Amino acid sequence: MSETEPDLAAIVRDIAAEMLTRKDRGTVATYIPELANVDAQRFGLAIVDVAGNVYAGGDSALPFSIQSISKVFTLTLALGRIGDRLWRHVGREPSGNRFNSIVQLEHELGVPRNPFINAGAIAVTDVILSGRQPRETLGEILRFLQFLADDTTISIDQDVAASEKRTGFRNVALANYMKSFGVIENPVDYTLGVYFHHCAIAMSCEQLARAGLFLSCNGVNPLTAFSVVSAERARRINALMLTCGHYDGSGEFAYRVGLPGKSGVGGGILAIAPGKASIAVWSPGLDEAGNSHLGRIALEEFTRRTGWSIFGP
Repeated sequence: MSETEPDLAAIVRDIAAEMLTRKDRGTVATYIPELANVDAQRFGLAIVDVAGNVYAGGDSALPFSIQSISKVFTLTLALGRIGDRLWRHVGREPSGNRFNSIVQLEHELGVPRNPFINAGAIAVTDVILSGRQPRETLGEILRFLQFLADDTTISIDQDVAASEKRTGFRNVALANYMKSFGVIENPVDYTLGVYFHHCAIAMSCEQLARAGLFLSCNGVNPLTAFSVVSAERARRINALMLTCGHYDGSGEFAYRVGLPGKSGVGGGILAIAPGKASIAVWSPGLDEAGNSHLGRIALEEFTRRTGWSIFGP
């Protein structure tokens, strides 16, 4: 290790130790009953660098519900399916509103503001579903994540999926509203079934960091040399993660962390350090915007110590 390279093992060890002792842990999501049962004391952090080295601490090997982080990967698949025609179905601007806002969708005549709010991700899911059966589509999404992470043990938490389906009334309203404008093309029940299930995929920090590694290397998995997406598309996905990946907390995350990132209400965050590494953190307690409270704090400390913010040290 050169004098200019950060000691990632020490940094991860120190951050994990600090986060495990903090009292300010946020509030676990309760509107999905299964997530309300998760232990708020959990904390995991994993970094996979472009050479394949793994630096992990805390509960980094424990699977958790990735929730909206799955939207990064469904966006990737949808762009691969229909390219820039996707933007007829969904916009690319930050929302500035809650991730499940109906008012915003009404104002914009059924076209969601971006692919990472709930309505946008439902529209993206609908694009992937077109011409296929729900089970086939869900299998494609799951296999894509297994392929990226090089781990066939990644699976869907069926209890979480069932819990989301039982309580997802607002998502049902969003989908039906979009259907009334022709934004949703498939039967609403089919699209929502796939959506609820891909949000219920369970992964560990280490698996998630591996799955996101292609976004740190211009769309190429550096461990296999496989081109997942073009460099231009990887750059654009990262741009959307930076501007929209944390709902109405995206500006705060960019200000404090300075990396493209995507959060989920299961408490996970996937962050990308272009040219360097993929980072995954998990702490179930959320802030008021629905993002991991300690996850953001941990990533802020990480970029402070490494100087990896895309805006400079």
